[in-house]
This record gives sequence, C-alpha cells and structure tokens, in this order.
Amino acid sequence: MVKLPSFEDSTDFDNADRGYIATAAETKIKDASGRVVWDLEAYAFLDGECPETANRSLWRQSRLNAKHGLYEVAEGVYQVRGFDLSNITFIEGEQGVIVVDPLLSNEPAAAALALYREHRGGRPVTAVIYTHSHADHFGGVRGVVPDGADIPIIAPSGFLEHAVAENVYAGTAMSRRAIYMYGTELAKGPAGQIGAGLGQTTSTGTVSLIEPNLHVTETGQEEVVDGVRIVFQLTPGTEAPAEMNFLLPDRRALCMAENATHTLHNILTLRGALVRDPRVWARYLTEAIELYAADSDVLFASHHWPTWGTAELTAFLSQQRDVYSYLHDQTLRLLNQGHTGLEIAEMIELPPALERAWHARGYYGSVSHNVKAVYQRYMGWFDGNPAHLWELPPEESARKHVEFMGGAAAVVGKARQAVEAGELRWAAQVLNYVVFSEPGDPDARELLAQVYDKLGHGCENGPWRNFYLQGAAELRGVKADASLDSASPDVVSALSLEQVFDSLAIRVNGPRAWDLRSTIDWKFTDLGKEIRLSLANGVLVQTRNYDGTPADLTLTLTKPQLLGMIATGSLDGVQADGDRQALGTLLGVLDDGVRDFDIVTP
Repeated sequence: MVKLPSFEDSTDFDNADRGYIATAAETKIKDASGRVVWDLEAYAFLDGECPETANRSLWRQSRLNAKHGLYEVAEGVYQVRGFDLSNITFIEGEQGVIVVDPLLSNEPAAAALALYREHRGGRPVTAVIYTHSHADHFGGVRGVVPDGADIPIIAPSGFLEHAVAENVYAGTAMSRRAIYMYGTELAKGPAGQIGAGLGQTTSTGTVSLIEPNLHVTETGQEEVVDGVRIVFQLTPGTEAPAEMNFLLPDRRALCMAENATHTLHNILTLRGALVRDPRVWARYLTEAIELYAADSDVLFASHHWPTWGTAELTAFLSQQRDVYSYLHDQTLRLLNQGHTGLEIAEMIELPPALERAWHARGYYGSVSHNVKAVYQRYMGWFDGNPAHLWELPPEESARKHVEFMGGAAAVVGKARQAVEAGELRWAAQVLNYVVFSEPGDPDARELLAQVYDKLGHGCENGPWRNFYLQGAAELRGVKADASLDSASPDVVSALSLEQVFDSLAIRVNGPRAWDLRSTIDWKFTDLGKEIRLSLANGVLVQTRNYDGTPADLTLTLTKPQLLGMIATGSLDGVQADGDRQALGTLLGVLDDGVRDFDIVTP
C-alpha cells in the first residue's frame, strides 16, 4: 500500500508563504480585446476541505500552487508566483531588474511586472534570462520588454532551435493534447479542474519570443549582468533539450530552472515531446550539488516555491536526483529480465524515503508513465511480442472485440458490472472498444464518461485527472475548440530557413505528390543564402544547386517575404523567374494540421 508523507507537515506551506509581500488588486488578467486569459481567484475553492471528488494529495499540491503574489526569495531576488503555470523571477541589479522566465504569455507577464514595480519601484528591465526552451518560460517576453529595447537576452546553447521546432513541427498535435493535459477548458471546481501538479494550468494570452543575443555555451560560464554576477550550469537533455541552471554567488541563491521542482517530473510529457534522458538528468543534479549546494542558502525554480537552508536544499536535490536514477536503473534492470514497459509500470515502487517525500510525488510526472517512457527510450514502441507487431487499427480492432464479446449491449452490461465491482481500468478498456466500434451509442459514451469521472477524481497526478475529465466532457459532446497557438508569429519568424522548409516538408501530402516533379531555387537577398527545393516521390528535399541544372522556378526574396508567401500563396513583391506554376504545385500538396481532431472517439 502506498505510504503518503505526513499531512501534518507544514514545511511546504511555510515555504510557499515565506517572503509574501502582496498580490494584484485586479484578479482578472485580460488581453487587448477584454478576454480573460488568467483568473487569480479561479481556485479560491481550494481553501475548503478536500471533497470526495479529489485525491487528497493532489488537492494539497493544488492549494500550494494556487497561492499567488509577489514574494521575496533572497536579498534582491523576487518571484511572482501563481500568475501562470510557471514562475517569473526578478533579480535586482545596479540599474534595473533582470527578468527570469517571463511566463507563457504577454498579459500575465506584464501583470507580474506591474505588481513587482508597485512594491519595488519602477525599475527598467535590463536583461532577460530564458532558463530553457519550453514556451511557458519565454512566451510572455514582450509583456516585459518594450519594442526596440536593446538588452541582453540570455539563453542556453541550442535554445532557439528547440524552442521553435517543438512548437511548429508537432505543435498542432501537442496543442490539442495540451488541452487534455492541463484541463484548460474544464470548469474549475471540486469535481472539475483543480490543477496540473506543476502549476494550476496554462494562461491563454499572446505567446511571443525575442531571439537570444547572449548564449551560455559551457558550465562555469560567468556573466556580469547589470552588475550581478551569474554563474551558469549547462544541462542539455534534461527536462528540456536546451536548459541551464545558475547560481547568484553574491546572494547565495541557486536557480534550478525546471530540473528540480516539488513534483516528480515527466520523462515523457503526456502532451507529447521527445523522450527525456533520466540518466543525464540525474547526473546534472549531482553536478549541481557538487558545484553549488555548499555555496547556496536558498534554492528557487521556475515552478513551485523555494527551499531554504544549505542542508535542506542539498537533501532536496539529492532526493530529486535519486528518483530519476531509480526509475532509470530499475526499468533497465527489469527490461533486461524480459519484462515489457506495461509490466514494469505495474511492478516498480519508489523506495520508502522517496515515497514519503512530498516533492517526489507524482503530481505531474508519474512512476507509471515515466517507466513506460524509459522503456520507450531504449526499446521503442514494440515489446517483442509478434502479436503486437501488426495489430489492427483502433476502429477495426474495436469492432471485432465487440463482436467477439457478444455485441455492444452485452459489453455495456458487463462493463456496468465491472464498474460496480470497482474494476474501473477494465471497464474503461472495454467501453472504449464499444465507443470506437459504435461511436453513436449513447449508453456506452455516458458510461465511459462516468468511468473517466471516477478515475479522474481518484488521481494524485494532475494531468491524469485532467485527461480523464476532458475525455469525459468530450464524450458528452462538450468538445474543446480553443487551444493556445504556440506557433505564434514571433515563434514562426524565429525559424531558420532550414526549419521553415522542414515545416513545409512535414505538410506534404505524400500520396498526392507521388507523381509530381518540381524544382524551385530560393535566393535570399537579406541572408545571402541560396536553397534548392526539389519535390519528387512525395518528398520535399533541401539541397544546393550542386550540378548547375536550371530550376523550374527561381525566386529572389527575403525571409519575411517567404513567410508571407507561405501564409498567402502570393508572389507579390517577389522576383519570380521561370514557371510560376511550380510554386502552385508545391503549395497545392500541403496539408494543414487539424486543431480539434478527435481523441476519445474515432
């Protein structure tokens, strides 16, 4: 049986309240059109006792995450927490203030800066630090940096490539699944969305990006920014492909970015991403302990609340390190004994000392899906059983399962018995067959929605709860039709030329393009680059004109004109030599992503 830490331990609540100064008087943060993009009081209901519709441990975590306002972390170091999924940090310098991780969207970031200035004076922003390449740590930058400001924008090596690629290549699918993961569209309340573990949910404002102009390329790199000494630790391949921690040695304050927070994190996030490397993650945490722990009095991060005390933060980092090491090593041990990812996920339990650490609980990541992610990283999707090598697709498989089990009515009847017996996981499995076999069956849809409600209400993991409850809502016909557009104009304009053309290649409808042949040379006057695009065999290939052969069409243009052309299909202002239809041929075989594709129904 799972042993929870003591609910009588108030340390996290004491730390979450420590240094509190004030919160905003206006509780609703709105965009230019008046639309509410963040509501500071949306989670006021969490002040009550935990209801039967919520896991007590997740309720506790959400109460902590829902605290909002301006907090002092150390002398000259302040955070605004609870204004978005992530935290924004302000480091006071000689002339102004350095902003660390300006949230997901402009409007909450601007509100956070206004709150800081209300209580600390109207200091100008003198630099920005992005700790890593996830949008909730850079997307609000234009809310704190005025247009045309010439200040350092500091980021880890590789930041821009990963920041824009993640939000464009698979951005449509990730954004759709993020609705499930964060429960953005769910009603906030004891039976609905109560949090996401890492934070409460994501803001829905305007995502922006200003390209970095100062890159951290190695551990130990020291920069003096607005008179503040900062020593960086580069940690690629941990929580993000490009990430870094940093120490403020003169203030004995250590920022751990998102590498050590008050939850077990994701090895593979449920919205979708590249699988992370827990072995490397753990080693960088060890390095952080060795390099910085003894020189730190407080540890703060881009989510949650700080940890004070050298011994306390060292223990915190050590346990965070151990949890990722344990999941990695034990999954490898068991897979080498022939167990599959699904089997290992049912077998592994954390050691008691980690199980009883609040910050190692699975509020955001979980032992179950992290184990499967480690298995996937090393072994891929296939478990070696040939029965799973060429399975039928979901709808056909569902129809045959339901037929074998005696038809939809019989399956629904047996599923009701399973629900009454408390076999919710099995009921969800078989009812999913009915819904995919006969999506119009109202009894099956409603019963499956009820099962998802029950599963969600029992979850300690925030994203699991949100997935179940969003699935239930869509089975009942309440489909989320809004998602954050992570591929914002700023993000798209930051793509390299190669990435722009990669994003086109991803959209080529291969079968429609099988028999088409087209070659276009692109000459960029603003970048001094030439790229040849060749369409053949349903593949769009980037090369240079290595053999001197003429192209069907040569376009002379700038990068902004390229982006405009992709958006409109127009050649206005572009010098075009050759067959203009070649561009029409290419644009005519590009598919658009579907932003509201079905998930819990076929």
